[in-house]
Amino acid sequence: MDVPAALDEDAFRAFFERHHAELARFAWMLIGERTAAEDIAADAMLAVWRQWDQARRARSQIAYARGIVANLAKARIRAAVRERRRNTLFWQKPTETADGPDTAAVIDVRAALDRLPLRRRACVVLRHSLGLSERETADALGVSVGTVKSQTSKGLADLRRLLGPAPDGPAWAQVTKGVA
Repeated sequence: MDVPAALDEDAFRAFFERHHAELARFAWMLIGERTAAEDIAADAMLAVWRQWDQARRARSQIAYARGIVANLAKARIRAAVRERRRNTLFWQKPTETADGPDTAAVIDVRAALDRLPLRRRACVVLRHSLGLSERETADALGVSVGTVKSQTSKGLADLRRLLGPAPDGPAWAQVTKGVA
């Protein structure tokens, strides 16, 4: 592993101090678990450090780091789904069929966000909770601006369906405040 020079170390340290909390918050909004989100943010920062030359040359260093967070969150979610499936198969009786998870009515944005596909969730969170532009969101996720527009629109439609149509209600206020 190449270790960046001292000047690069100072630049990375400044980047870390400026963006670590935001990356942890982004990870938390994607997966909903604080400790796992902090682990993801730390792992993402380690990946950025290891690839600092490449990150420094990127059009946007924070977009580069957000992309890493999104990929790590996706991997964590997939691993959790696989684990739940294994547990369900292990505990069900041979004659039973798995009905899937028992989902209660969605009453807050966190539960609604958890039900969105990862790309839609990431687009909605980056655009409406973190206030990024379409271009910044596209850079962070490594997709086109058109994909961001489409996935954000579909994600908001899903949230309207799950939360109810009133965009001025208390749950919707949480989306734009970034509390969810």
